[in-house]
Amino acid sequence: MGIIWSLIVGAIIGAIAGAITNRGAAMGWIANIVAGLIGAWIGQGLLGTWGPSLAGMALIPSIIGAIILVLIVSLVVGRTSKK
Repeated sequence: MGIIWSLIVGAIIGAIAGAITNRGAAMGWIANIVAGLIGAWIGQGLLGTWGPSLAGMALIPSIIGAIILVLIVSLVVGRTSKK
């Protein structure tokens, strides 16, 4: 049950990051989950585990990490699609 809960929270974190950056409209649920989980790892690695926590993920650093991830991926994808 822990993995399912982590996937749900990861999807929510990814959806929030996509909404904040206005680059998540084309992202599906799988991409939201991946962005949320990797973003949580990045955010907690850079900022620590402060703030409220859900499913073992500190929410504020996780959302910040997911925002960073979405921005970097959108820049890379945007540059490769223009070539």
